[in-house]
Amino acid sequence: MSCQKSQHNIPITSTHAVCPIGEAVGKRNISESKIPVLSCEGACIRGEIARLAANLVAKKKPYGRGCHGELMTVPESAISQWIRKAEKVILIDGCFLRCHGRIIEHLIDEKRLVQFDALSHYNRYTDIFDYEDVPEDDRKMVAQSVADWVLRSLEGRAAEGAMTPAQTTGQCGACCGES
Repeated sequence: MSCQKSQHNIPITSTHAVCPIGEAVGKRNISESKIPVLSCEGACIRGEIARLAANLVAKKKPYGRGCHGELMTVPESAISQWIRKAEKVILIDGCFLRCHGRIIEHLIDEKRLVQFDALSHYNRYTDIFDYEDVPEDDRKMVAQSVADWVLRSLEGRAAEGAMTPAQTTGQCGACCGES
């Protein structure tokens, strides 16, 4: 597998539907200038830890939980507009694959997108897929550790700029072996 730049076009069926609570939350977050927090939503333990960590970060001021589904598929929704226009967007990816980061960096200006690779912080469960194979207390403890790391990192950073993919993982990814 190579790290060649490729582009995928994925058709999305348009909708005129809106999520009523998403509209209310999006409008409130815009008016309160909250910083959106998005995460990997992968099915494995790494995605689950990233999701739990994002939920924890989003409970702190000035953050709020964003919905990547609306961002990608309902561009006129309040949630999507909030994320697209926010001064900064936080993304916690589950691992070095950066699935969400590789998508979202094409929707959000890279200078406003701050990305984190949760796995690079806790470096556990690399041989486990099913999140239920890790006890709930352990999942919560690791997610809290990731959330604390993200918050400490954000406190120490300037408001502008984003971590590059290399900064989030220390390398391009397992496919390249580049540092």
